[in-house]
Amino acid sequence: MKRTPLVVGNWKMHKTGTEAIRLIEDLRKSSLPSNVEVAVCPAFTALSDAGSALRDSPIRLGAQDMYWEAQGAFTGEVSPLMLAAAGCRYVIVGHSERRQFFGETDVWVTRKVQAAFAHGLVPILCVGERLEERDAGRTDRIVTEQTEMATGELSSEQVVNLVVAYEPVWAIGTGRSATGEEANRVTGLIRRALGRRSGGASAQTRILYGGSVTPDNAAEVFGQPEIDGGLIGGASLDAGKFTAIVRAASRERGNL
Repeated sequence: MKRTPLVVGNWKMHKTGTEAIRLIEDLRKSSLPSNVEVAVCPAFTALSDAGSALRDSPIRLGAQDMYWEAQGAFTGEVSPLMLAAAGCRYVIVGHSERRQFFGETDVWVTRKVQAAFAHGLVPILCVGERLEERDAGRTDRIVTEQTEMATGELSSEQVVNLVVAYEPVWAIGTGRSATGEEANRVTGLIRRALGRRSGGASAQTRILYGGSVTPDNAAEVFGQPEIDGGLIGGASLDAGKFTAIVRAASRERGNL
């Protein structure tokens, strides 16, 4: 079943509004291939500027996180309602850095997934194991549990529209990456976990790889049958590198 490849740039805590505009302008000049969907996720303070710079562009706007309530006395938080009003299509939820540094639990991630759908946003659900969990042989258990908990209450239609990113925590920002074969194996495990709850709907779910994808390893990653694109960190801050990754996705996945 054909799944349109998706490459998402997670800019993390980088780029002011002015810098975001410059990066987007460079991306728009780079003639990105039309058979790959592309999105960028700036910091909250740059969303407005980025949204303006993306006007009339096929590049989608996303956010890096959100709270699950639409409004209320939650100082410092940003709601799904606000993100939708800012023009966001996607929102990353459950990123390993949110889990590791800010104490996000599987319960919180589940609420965020549900709230995103309730407000017309597409959640990019991040799942993945830490190094000590991998070394202990717990990769399959951790990834399966995270996937099943966050998606247990979703309808089949929501599973179809959901995006999942497998991000082995030990590979993020380290320059290390899982082999294409191993990344494909775990991605297939995620699809099967989704399928146990939603039947055939999971065959249409896009599952990305998010562990230090670079122009050098993008072809190996995207050449795997279960992997539908990437959640790109550091390389997304450079227009040339990000474009090269998108083009690799186009060659390996765009014509399937």
